[in-house]
Amino acid sequence: MQRILIVEDDQILREMYQDQFKKNGYEVTTGANGEEGLELALQLHPNLILLDLALPAMDGTTMMEKLRDDAWGKDVAIIILTNLNVDGDLLNKMIQNRPAYCLMKVGVTPEEVMAKAQGILKPV
Repeated sequence: MQRILIVEDDQILREMYQDQFKKNGYEVTTGANGEEGLELALQLHPNLILLDLALPAMDGTTMMEKLRDDAWGKDVAIIILTNLNVDGDLLNKMIQNRPAYCLMKVGVTPEEVMAKAQGILKPV
């Protein structure tokens, strides 16, 4: 079974994405801040990470940078889910950390996020 890590500080969104992935047969772990997310990622080695950028304790961009410094984390697939205006320095940092997708939370459905994730994940 493929494992998804959702790092999102908004409990309602975190649970909504968790429910969507679980009903589609994925094992799901969640974290509510960047430090927790980084620790879980390095411990569990998920197949895909859904990552918010505006997180407490450690922001999503910093979490991605730290993941990319790790031998395993350098290649893990990441989908960024954010409401931040992604431009300038933030855009440059994101590009350097090679996310698979960057989706705006407003206007994207859990089904659309699932479709993007399934396009990234290889069948087991």
